[in-house]
Amino acid sequence: MTLWSRILEALSRLAPGERLSSLFDYLRAPPERSVAFTIAVIALGAKMAKADGTVTRSEVAAFREVFTIPPDEEENAARVFDLARTDVAGFEEYAARIAAMFEDDAETLRDLLEGLFHIALADGDYHPAEDDFLHRVARIFRLDDRAFRSVKAQFVVDAAPDCYDVLGVTPDMDMDEIRDRWRQLVRDTHPDRMIARGLPEEAVKLAEKRLVAINRAWENIQAGTA
Repeated sequence: MTLWSRILEALSRLAPGERLSSLFDYLRAPPERSVAFTIAVIALGAKMAKADGTVTRSEVAAFREVFTIPPDEEENAARVFDLARTDVAGFEEYAARIAAMFEDDAETLRDLLEGLFHIALADGDYHPAEDDFLHRVARIFRLDDRAFRSVKAQFVVDAAPDCYDVLGVTPDMDMDEIRDRWRQLVRDTHPDRMIARGLPEEAVKLAEKRLVAINRAWENIQAGTA
């Protein structure tokens, strides 16, 4: 079964009038996590689109950069988006259910946040309402301010990154410790590791900007320019 046919199967579990957010109660275990991840990005993306008041073509295009949607599956993707957009539940409820599902996997929650940043910056403008939305989602995901700043710096041009924040280390740590942390982050960002964590193959490209930021941070720390 394709990812999108599995999503359609998941949608069929909803009883008439049941909220889309209820799906996350059914998708806690692998391999359904890849379905849940995709639905989570669509659903929170739809809620975020309402935050700045518009849904632009570039935001839709940005989602397509992450998830390949075959022509015959576009209706299913649109259905998920519309269910989330029209749901009376606030984004906080969606984020809380998603956080509960991935409560043992902070890395995947960070992956989700990166996906939302990718969509938010698709039109070239980072709206204050989007910043507030994403910061609140990060808090619900239990990602600390350092993690939020690190992700934000990957996408927002004028958000200068703190190289130590990017690697999750401190300036007083031994260089060997920092090097070990850098190597671990590079390993964790490898596509095979991400797929093993339950991300759909289509979403692995979300980590490309993170890997660039990780390597740049390590280079700057080595050079003493951090």
